[in-house]
Amino acid sequence: MKHYRLNELAMISGLTTRTLRNYLNQGILKGEKVNGVWCFTEEEVMAFMDHPLVKQAAAIHRNGVIHDFLADTYKKENRICMIIDCPVGPEEAAAIADFFCKAVCEIGEDIDFRYVHERNMARMILSGAEDQVLDIIRRYYRI
Repeated sequence: MKHYRLNELAMISGLTTRTLRNYLNQGILKGEKVNGVWCFTEEEVMAFMDHPLVKQAAAIHRNGVIHDFLADTYKKENRICMIIDCPVGPEEAAAIADFFCKAVCEIGEDIDFRYVHERNMARMILSGAEDQVLDIIRRYYRI
């Protein structure tokens, strides 16, 4: 069974780890500490992301990535913002989220990543250094 850590959940949701800890304290986010590290099952992550307050907050942060990219008209190097929509079920969506989380952690020194799965549609938003985003996309599509 796949488990997500707090940092991975922050990356997926676009919420800060501090916000996620507040949700833990409020009981909106459920998980367990394993060796002092918060861990969340796929079911816990999906239930959390389906909560109305979380949906609204995550959408604001997720869409903020696109807005910030478009609003920055003083870029000094090539930047890219990509949105990928994949019509998939929950199991495949979890595998896609896992791939992008790992790839961003490996490659993404300068990448902002957001993810959502709603109504059998997984949406990934990557924004950042052109070479890093394209490297992740090449890996995903095995180009």
